[in-house]
Amino acid sequence: MAKRKEYRKEFFDREYKAREVYPRLWKLVGRYRARVFVGVFCGLVSAGALMPFYQMIQPVAAEVPMTSEACSPEGGGAAADAEVQAPKGTPPSVVERKMAKAAKAPGWLKEVERLAEKAGVSVKDEKGGLSGRMLLIVLVAMPLVLGFRALMVFLNHYCLTWSVTKVVADLRLDMLRHVQRQSMQFHGRVDVGQLMARMTGDPNQLARVFPVILAELAIAPFEIAVSLFFIVLFALENNLASLLLILVVAVPAFTLILAALGRKMRKWTKKSLERSSVIGADIHEVLTCVRTVKAYHTEERENGVFRKVYDHLNKSVLRAQRLSLLTSPLAESLGILLIGLALVGCLVLKVPVLDLVPLVAPALMIYQPIKELSKLQVQIQDSMAGLSRIFSLLDCHMELSEAANPRSLREFRSAMRFEDVVFRYETADANAVDHVSFELKRGMSIAVVGATGSGKSTMGALLQRFYDPQGGRITVDGVDLKDLAIADVHRLVGAVLQETLLFNDTIEENIRYGIPGATHEQVVAAAKAANAHDFIMSQPGGYDRTVGEKGFALSGGERQRIAIARALLLNPPILVLDEATSALDTVTEHLVQQALENLMANRTVFSIAHRLSTVRNADLILVMDRGRVVESGTHDELFAAQGVYRKLCDTQMRKE
Repeated sequence: MAKRKEYRKEFFDREYKAREVYPRLWKLVGRYRARVFVGVFCGLVSAGALMPFYQMIQPVAAEVPMTSEACSPEGGGAAADAEVQAPKGTPPSVVERKMAKAAKAPGWLKEVERLAEKAGVSVKDEKGGLSGRMLLIVLVAMPLVLGFRALMVFLNHYCLTWSVTKVVADLRLDMLRHVQRQSMQFHGRVDVGQLMARMTGDPNQLARVFPVILAELAIAPFEIAVSLFFIVLFALENNLASLLLILVVAVPAFTLILAALGRKMRKWTKKSLERSSVIGADIHEVLTCVRTVKAYHTEERENGVFRKVYDHLNKSVLRAQRLSLLTSPLAESLGILLIGLALVGCLVLKVPVLDLVPLVAPALMIYQPIKELSKLQVQIQDSMAGLSRIFSLLDCHMELSEAANPRSLREFRSAMRFEDVVFRYETADANAVDHVSFELKRGMSIAVVGATGSGKSTMGALLQRFYDPQGGRITVDGVDLKDLAIADVHRLVGAVLQETLLFNDTIEENIRYGIPGATHEQVVAAAKAANAHDFIMSQPGGYDRTVGEKGFALSGGERQRIAIARALLLNPPILVLDEATSALDTVTEHLVQQALENLMANRTVFSIAHRLSTVRNADLILVMDRGRVVESGTHDELFAAQGVYRKLCDTQMRKE
């Protein structure tokens, strides 16, 4: 049975608190603060536009007939005699309050009436009633207010969504830059699939969540504040202050419930992100090793592993979803509870329900932003989980430091030296390179041989400054590599690595990779020097042929020759060949060796090889064993010495 893969917590993962995360996020948002402020301002204005809307309700409600008698031809307007207007059994106080409300119209509305009458538009009926005002409100003022508010809401959402989209793009770029700056120590410890999921999936989640969070935070609190302000003001003006106790009790209780749900949501959202990264890692691994999967016919086993991982993910997703789905029913239940409490309050305080009509609109309007804010609690916890994973990566610093005032070295003139160099991988128990010293003079060819794990490739990586030694130093023309600009080091030292990986691009672009401005003629010259031109021209499309993912459309020998051509086009004075001919057949190897020998007069070569036949002509051979140089000399000297090198030669000759 296929075993389910578990999330492997990265060595740099840690938990963050909101006070650590959001100020850092605001710094990113600050790049686009002008657009953010415009969005927030529009949200504030859109919420403020609710106040005139609420103020319209009172005079409109005062003019709506309360009985069929009031609607009869003999019925008067809001200012008519109270005996005619009041239905039987209605307490006079209600009528008095109703008439007072009709007279108590907002100042801006009276100004609109004045301007309308000045323009020859009558807003009162023949009896001097105010029914014309209702027509003015419904047909003119209300559409203008609501249209203006709709425009402000649109600008609020658009400006904030634009800003967040830019921030997420910047965040992705920052993560990519940061990861590329890290040393090979970092890349040797992380899971590439999980790292890819962290760099793509987590920002994607923020891209979905943050526009909603910012847009709602920029408008919903203002809408709630304006609505609450109107409710409190209305209650105080109409002796209904006792009803405010409902808000004092209900709102804090609802907030505490949402906070508890949010904490649970954060826990399960984080688990979902972690398990999603396992899926990304699993897919990456299967696709990278697809040839091995097919060779061993293990497709169904891998499918079983994937199914178990996905089922595990679904459990955490569904748990988070269940908590998320609780928020809307809670908000709706609170709304119903508040209505019930308000009715009970009216009964206890003997307040006519009709007196609460002006509160209906703000009560209904406040429900939606409260409901949205309840969802935001869930989304904020989602974002906290993603941001913690993102900032954990960004706060991991394993990059190689560059000197504050690095020295520039444009050419290699004399020699490169290893001076008592010591290096150990962070996860290893012993030194990979242990007190190694030697000199690589200009124009010289040095070969390094030894058993697997003896430290050969590590020395090549140190020479390219993929790592820094923990002891000793490496110098170029007497200058420590740590004191040189990193760009100069990589310009001086080129490499053809043991594992030849090409980009999914054309052959020409792969050769041109190190020198993007190289001409086609220069690319062809490099290919010819690497004895790659003939096989390239035999390909469909020639130099324009796409090599496929990691160059799998080509044979191992063809990929190796393109990699050598790429290094030759860069034309570094020092060339590291890490098993550069290991993937070539005898004929191709001879062609490449011949090309390299033609360039040896003007190039310094540091060659790492298992096949001793490729190092016979080296000026100096270093024999490595457990990180130490145990023998050094020419091929003839070492062969005659009957030491480790001789044993390696004898072993290979027996195998051949």
